[in-house]
Amino acid sequence: MSGTCRVVVGVSGSLSSLTALHRAADEARRRDALLVPVLAWEPPGGEAGYRRSPCPPLLAEAEHRAVIRLDTALEQAFGGFPPGLSTRAAVVRGPAGPALVVEAAEPGDLLVVSAGRRTRLRAVLPAPVPRYCLRYAACPVFVVPPSDLLAHLGRATLRRAVRGGVSPAGR
Repeated sequence: MSGTCRVVVGVSGSLSSLTALHRAADEARRRDALLVPVLAWEPPGGEAGYRRSPCPPLLAEAEHRAVIRLDTALEQAFGGFPPGLSTRAAVVRGPAGPALVVEAAEPGDLLVVSAGRRTRLRAVLPAPVPRYCLRYAACPVFVVPPSDLLAHLGRATLRRAVRGGVSPAGR
């Protein structure tokens, strides 16, 4: 491994981010690079809310939950850390876009982010995190489109909800 080449990937635990995680792992294998899955988190109520009413136990719990979300995402995607890859997972406090841009600041880095779900609005305007990363990252950014499977799942869920009289939000 070159030691300077890293593939940094934003992970949230969503199906779209798991697709990006798989694509990042493929890129890391292809480049013989370190895979760096990053989950960004913020205190409940955001940083401004926390500054107004700091609560260290609540902050520690929020960070602990972020670690669990990242571990769960890696477990769902690969059954743990991806086999055959050097991996250094990171949980970073801060908004996702800025946290990913700061993390992917080394020479030779590649930043991989999910485009998010397909919606009519996203056809015109990209999601905020990929948009931020594309604008501010010092390294190349690979925006992974949503899997076609997600679109099929969304349509199937909607059809089931319409037939069963259940709202899609009440699954």
